[in-house]
Amino acid sequence: GHPPMPSVTYGSSGKVLNPKAVREARDLFYALLASTRAFQGSKEPPWPSVGQYVRAEIARTVPAMAGGQENARQLQLAVLAACLKLECCISGTHSMDLVGLEPFGEYVSLPGLDCTFPGGYSSLAERLLSDLPEGTVLFNKAVRTIQWQGSFREEGDDARVFPVRVECEDGDVFLADHVIVTVPLGFLKERHQEFFQPRLPERKAQAICNLGFGTNNKIFLEFEQPFWEPEQQLLEVVWEDESPLEEPSADMEANWFRKLIGFVVLQPPEQHGHVLCGFIAGKESEYMETLSDAEVLSAMTHVLRTMTGNPDLPAPKSVLRSRWHSAPYTLGSYSYVAVGSSGDDIDVLAQPLPEDPRDPRPLQLLFAGEATHRTFYSTTHGALLSGWREAERLNQLFQA
Repeated sequence: GHPPMPSVTYGSSGKVLNPKAVREARDLFYALLASTRAFQGSKEPPWPSVGQYVRAEIARTVPAMAGGQENARQLQLAVLAACLKLECCISGTHSMDLVGLEPFGEYVSLPGLDCTFPGGYSSLAERLLSDLPEGTVLFNKAVRTIQWQGSFREEGDDARVFPVRVECEDGDVFLADHVIVTVPLGFLKERHQEFFQPRLPERKAQAICNLGFGTNNKIFLEFEQPFWEPEQQLLEVVWEDESPLEEPSADMEANWFRKLIGFVVLQPPEQHGHVLCGFIAGKESEYMETLSDAEVLSAMTHVLRTMTGNPDLPAPKSVLRSRWHSAPYTLGSYSYVAVGSSGDDIDVLAQPLPEDPRDPRPLQLLFAGEATHRTFYSTTHGALLSGWREAERLNQLFQA
């Protein structure tokens, strides 16, 4: 749904790859992705995962497309391998072999471009908070536990009883009738057993276990001067010796940077300077988080010199990267419907507690966040809609 960026595709031979050959391979890949929609709702899909299905179709299709020419076949396979890496970034997974084929067709990619707010997130947050009473939003208040199905009272007030007690890591306590939980699925996977007291019902805990959650990181590289052309907005990377039909190297230390899909040129340069933003997903992305800035910068310099064929290309002057897997309250980036799970798990995760509709104290725990909303590739959009959904639940309760 996004308009294509002016791009250039570099190969590991140090040359720009033939745009026509790249386009043909990409067209095949996206046609295969589109064909996965035919299996939505299927009780017996031909393969359990998106990755297995796509590779089987590639093995069947590519020899005929390449016309028996080995060089053309290898280039197509290399581009297709790069396409699978890109899809790992989009799906937030280490491998498309982990993403379920049957539910994959539910995803909808929203049209339009991403929005950049003047002044960044902090400026946006200040504007949003300016309409709320002071002290409504508290920062740096990490929560240790959420106790629910209880009878809690404020000190000195025996008349008012609350079913929920939120205890923070700094010892502060908040009593509530309703709590909307928006923590990432990665945190829930790691901490849900001790985070909620009593523990979550078994089917909700099982949904947390079933759904997939992966890592996708960004690597920003700042340069004194650009080596790319002014019209280029996307620098794609293809390792010409790779194939989706072969297992990638297990040597993470030597090859982690091969999972990088390429770089977006930050626009406009008048505002950001000469900055590239690289994307990398999966276990390689998590390994990158363990390295020093100097090691990451050295690896990125090696990649760019290899791809451009210029051993004297100046190294970036600085590097900045995200570390979503290491962050204790995220432990990854975003969710996907894994093999063995379905959209039903998303619905179960989104279901408020207590489950019994006859409970006299309903909607004690409500669940929002991107992992609780079906259909959208955009994690931001799913998070927004799920927040509106839970707010509307409360509105309807208050109006009843």
